[in-house]
Amino acid sequence: MTDSLDGLAAIVGPAHLLTEATDTAPYVTDWRGRYQGQARCVVRPGTAEEVSQVVRLCLARGWPMVPQGGNTSLCGAATPDASGGAVVISLARLNRIRAVDGDNNTLTAEAGCLLASVQERAAAADRLFPLALASEGSCQVGGNLSTNAGGVHVLRYGNTRDLTLGLEVVLPSGELWDGLRGLRKDNTGYDLKHLFIGAEGTLGIITAAVFKLFPLPGARAVAWLAVPDPRAALVLLQRAQDRFQARLIAFELVSRPALELVLRHIPGMHDPLPGSASPWFVLLELNDGGEDDLLQDSLTAFMGDRLEGGEVTDGVLAQSRDQVRQLWALRENISEAQKREGVSIKHDVAVPVARVPEFLSRAEPLLQAAFPGVRIVAFGHAGDGNLHYNLSQPERERNQAFIAATPAVNRQVYDLVTELGGTISAEHGLGQLKRDMILRYKSPLEMDMMRAVKHLFDPRGLMNPGKIFA
Repeated sequence: MTDSLDGLAAIVGPAHLLTEATDTAPYVTDWRGRYQGQARCVVRPGTAEEVSQVVRLCLARGWPMVPQGGNTSLCGAATPDASGGAVVISLARLNRIRAVDGDNNTLTAEAGCLLASVQERAAAADRLFPLALASEGSCQVGGNLSTNAGGVHVLRYGNTRDLTLGLEVVLPSGELWDGLRGLRKDNTGYDLKHLFIGAEGTLGIITAAVFKLFPLPGARAVAWLAVPDPRAALVLLQRAQDRFQARLIAFELVSRPALELVLRHIPGMHDPLPGSASPWFVLLELNDGGEDDLLQDSLTAFMGDRLEGGEVTDGVLAQSRDQVRQLWALRENISEAQKREGVSIKHDVAVPVARVPEFLSRAEPLLQAAFPGVRIVAFGHAGDGNLHYNLSQPERERNQAFIAATPAVNRQVYDLVTELGGTISAEHGLGQLKRDMILRYKSPLEMDMMRAVKHLFDPRGLMNPGKIFA
């Protein structure tokens, strides 16, 4: 084993092979603190070729491998198990933007690039990379690809899958597949890149990608709107889509408990509508290539119409880019506020957009009947049907017992989601958290097909074992 560790050090350099527990600790605990693992070592390759060599050495020794980006997984997908036998392969040093092609509207980035860095590089070229997440300052695009991340702009631009034209991947065999093609059309057999997007590192290690870019919008208009209930929010969404079409890029639904947590735990946050007692809010954004004033005038007129129609009871329109940031900070800090509040049972679910109100109206009485006093923090991307539906008891002592009932809580939520034609994981993946639950909601045939793909690429089961599959 010592010889093999020396071999890893020879590939990446001694400074990038971590074996001491104090050095490996940040890599073996997930962001939420739910999973704590152990690792044989952490290796930090600096190029795709070094990743290939590391994988070949681990394969020869029979060592499990856990690819890791920014370690912001919400399902334990980047955390090793407790056996201590796995090698964590950190992609953080693969952080170069290899190319920006303004004529082709593409950007080629390595997997360790921070999402925020890719956004900034695109903006410097007068282009937009529209993937936007609350964790964009710490998550890496390799992780975004491996979970098919969604975020707040799916309504207009789609998921990470929709933004990706080509990939470079190190396979479990150690072979390096170069699929970095910036083509919008390539009908030459199976589109192999889609096997790796959303696979959570179980089929190979993504080392680089070609992303789509878009024209940089000249104007933004953002409003925080009070709505009486999710049904009114759905009508508001339909009206906004009819009025603004592709200019509508985000439509986020926020419950009052979610807002109150942010105001309580995040310094510098302010209630945009301090006089409102509304139980629900919508954060709506438009953009186009024109001027802020014209777009804001259009949104102001729309807000007036919807106030008359009853879908909106109050609202505020951001008057500056600073106010835009303040409104978005309320939405983007919900997860952090929940983390500071304490442990909760979290769900990342999606149903057809038209059934979002039905899910919300049916789920709460079911859960209140089974778990009296439960606090429901609901928020998410109502424009694409993806809700974050998180539950806890307000008192710490009662919450401990409630958390112990997680399987029963999950069953209630996921059975209803499935009845409504939805999914138990919209944008966070399965990881360790949902690998057993998915067996209830996918057919045996679907699971067999997925296992067959896994076995084809990774017959020894060394690539991120214990994720997606037990």
